[in-house]
Amino acid sequence: MVDTVKPAATSGEVKPRSVRVVLMALMIAMLLAMLDNMIIGTAMPTIVGELDGLEHLSWVVTAYTLATAASTPIWGKIGDLYGRKGSFLTSIVIFLIGSALSGMAQSMGQLIGFRAIQGLGAGGLMVGVMAIIGDLIPPRERGKYQGMMAGVMALAMIGGPLVGGTITDHMGWRWSFYINLPLGAVALAMVTAVLHLPKKTEQGARPKIDYLGAALLTVAITSTVLVTTWGGTEYAWGSGEILGLIAVGVLTTAGFLYVETKAAEPVMPLHIFRSRNFTLMSVIGFLVGFAMFGGVLYLPLFQQSVQGASATNSGLLLLPMLLSMMAVSLIAGRVTTNSGKYKIFPIVGGALMVVGLFLLATMDTGTTRLVSGVYMAVLGAGLGFLMQITMLVAQNSVDMKDMGVASSSATLFRTLGGSFGVALMGSLFSTRVTDTMSERLGPEAAEAAGSAQLDAASLAKLPDAMREAYQHAVADGTHAAFLLGAAIAVLGFAAAWFVKEVPLRGAGPAPAPSPADDADGGKAAPAAQESVAR
Repeated sequence: MVDTVKPAATSGEVKPRSVRVVLMALMIAMLLAMLDNMIIGTAMPTIVGELDGLEHLSWVVTAYTLATAASTPIWGKIGDLYGRKGSFLTSIVIFLIGSALSGMAQSMGQLIGFRAIQGLGAGGLMVGVMAIIGDLIPPRERGKYQGMMAGVMALAMIGGPLVGGTITDHMGWRWSFYINLPLGAVALAMVTAVLHLPKKTEQGARPKIDYLGAALLTVAITSTVLVTTWGGTEYAWGSGEILGLIAVGVLTTAGFLYVETKAAEPVMPLHIFRSRNFTLMSVIGFLVGFAMFGGVLYLPLFQQSVQGASATNSGLLLLPMLLSMMAVSLIAGRVTTNSGKYKIFPIVGGALMVVGLFLLATMDTGTTRLVSGVYMAVLGAGLGFLMQITMLVAQNSVDMKDMGVASSSATLFRTLGGSFGVALMGSLFSTRVTDTMSERLGPEAAEAAGSAQLDAASLAKLPDAMREAYQHAVADGTHAAFLLGAAIAVLGFAAAWFVKEVPLRGAGPAPAPSPADDADGGKAAPAAQESVAR
């Protein structure tokens, strides 16, 4: 039995007003997950100053990221087996408990542990939002709501650093965590009151949990994230620690794939990857994460170090990219809803992502903020065509019973893409900065400059020769990082051409699938009626 929406009309369709109320509650929960890291980033210097433990600073972020990534597919499967409403509410409660405990932490060790608890809940927030939307709204109708999701993302990325700085300066860093509590309480109350999804229970049936598969997947994801987090920073890429983590990741991944072929209820059913479209969307989602998180990290650094922008306004520096992404996502969603066509969007989005990253790779010390803003808008347009379309097509490519694992898998691949993007672009960036500084002023100057950790205020205190060398070094590092991003994005553009235009499920009767559709990802079409009515 699949999750069903409490019918709001005799036709079985959900009234738009009812959908909007539910979506408002879901967007608040989504904002919780996305806003947290943006706020905490601004507060980290103050946290370290009070709790000490500078050497453990990276673990405050890593613990959260690891827990989120490792729990994402498990939350998706729990929702499929036991019902989404209960699992979603549970993830919100866990996230709020972690937030409250993090705000009360008295040491870096406690904060790291409590951040891991928070991350466990965050893993279920994003998956829950996407899977519930997949149940509530047929893919054909989902496009009209894409702008809302893109708007939440833009709000988190722009407002997060500003809110974090204001809270830290006027209320103390602990309120960076406590701010989640009232937002979470509102989300809990609204979801409990307006979302009606009956439990997934069958007489005499007890779902079998794939504990071994979940454990192997957790270890595999943890190893992968640690490799991308530590490689080239904490440890050299050829060190025993990194090579050992790679070996563990490969072995546990192989073990996981074998276990999934034998499990009665696999945590990530491998049959979903038989769909060409689902597999392609997973690849494209990975590359979107690679490009987006790399851009979000290195664009503000370039504008602060080379263009002299204030760190306080770091969120506003991304405004051209985020507004472009939001506007294009809204347009693409409307066109998809009206026409039912979507194949053109991954192709155009992939092309714009390649062009945008290449243009950003051409920036140097003479590039103005206006020019860089135009380049960011091009990248944002590419991401706008891809962000929600990848999730929509992935969900349309599976049966309703696999909606949770499809949503969690798509989210996981995007998260892993972000981890790889930040790691590989970061390693290339740091290496290029150090090399350029050494070439211009010698190794001692490169070390004195702090390896690309200087903001505009710190740069102003440097001698003219060192400041100019550092700005050229950051420009060279940015060029190398975005050139790598552009090269990787070409793969996404190529993959988009192989997407098959399978009809989107709609609120009305589903068209009979052709044999070709069954083979290439359209087998979910007969489940159209299950998406909105009992």
